[in-house]
Amino acid sequence: MTGELQWQSEQQTLILLGDLDRETLLPLWQQREILLADKNCIDVSQLGRVDSSGLALLVHFRDQRLQHGVEMKISGITDRLRTLIELYNLQQIIPADTVS
Repeated sequence: MTGELQWQSEQQTLILLGDLDRETLLPLWQQREILLADKNCIDVSQLGRVDSSGLALLVHFRDQRLQHGVEMKISGITDRLRTLIELYNLQQIIPADTVS
């Protein structure tokens, strides 16, 4: 059973809370352009669970912002998310050297 996904906007950071997986990401996907318009950081430190769909969404968000000339930072990467990033060999796309 998956939990709920919530988010908060704080200056240039989008803070994600709950679970980011294939069951919860649709509302975030539908509002992505508005939510990310002025953001350069996504804080994932309060996510309890991220699956491969959630990771793909983070990669997509980062890529979309890069196409607009904005370097999107993913902050608060946990050990579990770092492991997923390493399993998919995405360390160059989402540097996971900082853990909160």
